[in-house]
Amino acid sequence: MQKQLLIVFAKNIVLGKVKTRLAKTQGDSFAFNVYRKLVEITERESLRVQNADVHVYFSDVVIKGKWPNQEKFMQQGDDLGDRMKHAFEQGFAKGYEKIIGVGADLPDLSAEVMEEGLATLIESDTVFGPSEDGGYYLIGMRKMIPQIFENKPWSTDALLDITRAELEELGHSSALLKELNDVDTIEDLKASWLGAEFGVS
Repeated sequence: MQKQLLIVFAKNIVLGKVKTRLAKTQGDSFAFNVYRKLVEITERESLRVQNADVHVYFSDVVIKGKWPNQEKFMQQGDDLGDRMKHAFEQGFAKGYEKIIGVGADLPDLSAEVMEEGLATLIESDTVFGPSEDGGYYLIGMRKMIPQIFENKPWSTDALLDITRAELEELGHSSALLKELNDVDTIEDLKASWLGAEFGVS
């Protein structure tokens, strides 16, 4: 077992249940195909990360064919915070010393970014990969800090600022990686290199 853990939170690729904001303007099939490509990118890059185990948490059902030879689980909890908190608690309970978590909807998420996140935890208690919308695409810590996941304004532009301010009050240091953006809308897709693959650049 490695001392470092990468957790991937992945929605199951189900028609009509993924990228719903994108689907509203482009249709369910278009959104389905975009998300399938994003999961492929996440799988490829996460498996390139050096010196870390990978655990994958699926939203609805474990897909054996994805992330071969890695441990796979079901997400547990009523909201995003509960689900992330459970996965991190499980990781630390198994003895991992540094853990980062990422979603599966970033075209620019790379192994190098994830490795930088893990390396940052040598000096900092926590690390975040900020997104333009005020949230974060990556979160990491070197010990369990449950407050990170509790009573937070998920999916708002204040999420990262509120979380970091609370960490400072609790006496925990935090660091930031470079900003990346996920794909939620057709505008996001147009702004990404991935848009060209779907004819919307």
